[in-house]
Amino acid sequence: MRRWKSERIVGLHDPQVNEHHLESTGLPADQRLRLLSFNIQVGISTERYRHYLTRSWQHLLPHTGRSGNLQKIGDLLGDFDLVALQEADGGSLRSGYVNQVEHLAHLGAFPYWYQQLNRNLGRLAQHSNGVLSRLKPSAIEDHPLPGPKGRGAILLRFGEGPEALVVVMMHLALGARTRSLQLAYIRELIGGYKHQVLMGDMNTHASDLLQHSPLRDLGLLAPQVEATFPSWRPQRCLDHILLSPTLTLEKVEVLAQPISDHLPVAVEIRLPGSLTADALPALSPAPRGTPE
Repeated sequence: MRRWKSERIVGLHDPQVNEHHLESTGLPADQRLRLLSFNIQVGISTERYRHYLTRSWQHLLPHTGRSGNLQKIGDLLGDFDLVALQEADGGSLRSGYVNQVEHLAHLGAFPYWYQQLNRNLGRLAQHSNGVLSRLKPSAIEDHPLPGPKGRGAILLRFGEGPEALVVVMMHLALGARTRSLQLAYIRELIGGYKHQVLMGDMNTHASDLLQHSPLRDLGLLAPQVEATFPSWRPQRCLDHILLSPTLTLEKVEVLAQPISDHLPVAVEIRLPGSLTADALPALSPAPRGTPE
């Protein structure tokens, strides 16, 4: 993959297409959309704090257990329609030159996927976010976020105009000041849309996002309050799927799947009639797996 040698700019992209999985395209017949956000830590299994030290070499070198961990992640993706991935590798030495976003799209039988390269270290690492979708986005925007290089957001739009569904997937900074700049940027991106979803590892709690950040005037809902980090003894709620009040919440769950150092967050929503009728025309229903 080519290095970008200058400052990244906002890009408009088409999704990558898995031709073999196009039969799973479309909005489910019940008009519900199942969303999942997961920081996969490049396929590394972390089960104790000491593993950050003893398994740190796996961030640089290939490891035989990584393939099995990715298979476990792929197994749980099949029951979802839209997936946000953080800390994926786009194909480097440490991942065995496997693009993990593309690989998980195949494992989960997703027809559409997109990899956002945020930090290109050549053969050593391809730090990326990713999106997997059963619905074809009307648009995909690749946004580098403010602050030090290496953080990005992916904006997907389903439909056109103010009734479109806009979904932003992100991995925010650790520092509060930089995170506020990033959220202000995202606030500008989504302000003109009625139906909004924000997904990702946001590195802070819901109360901070909804009450003290640039998002505070949007009226967003944070249905999930269970801790997601660390996965072996969750104490902090860092991973979120935030919803505009126009979207009906059906179910929310933090999955007991300690594959990474974060637990995945799942939300099921019912889309408003205007959105499903006008913006997402009926297609063949997506096959679903057995619920967890």
